[in-house]
Amino acid sequence: MSCLTLPGCQQPQSAASKPEPEGAASAEAAQTGAATEAAARSAVAAYVRQQPNAALFQLDSARFMNLDTLWQVMVPRTDWAKRMPNAAAFEVSKKTGRVTTLMVK
Repeated sequence: MSCLTLPGCQQPQSAASKPEPEGAASAEAAQTGAATEAAARSAVAAYVRQQPNAALFQLDSARFMNLDTLWQVMVPRTDWAKRMPNAAAFEVSKKTGRVTTLMVK
């Protein structure tokens, strides 16, 4: 059965047409990856500096969680001090050093 005959069927995207994940760390992090917490901290810092509201992030208070091939990073924000959640979330690929923003509930 072909997807061309089904009105709700979507064709899989080729690798060339897939959108890039949101954001990238520095070129150095992309080449070397982020195998250590220090490298992940550098990648997140480089990513946050590119944001228009970079001054709101408290990078010195970031919390890191080691998840197999990723680092999950929670960075408190000064403008979110009296609300929950009070931190922005990021994932850093250990292999590539690419930083992506996560939704926080």
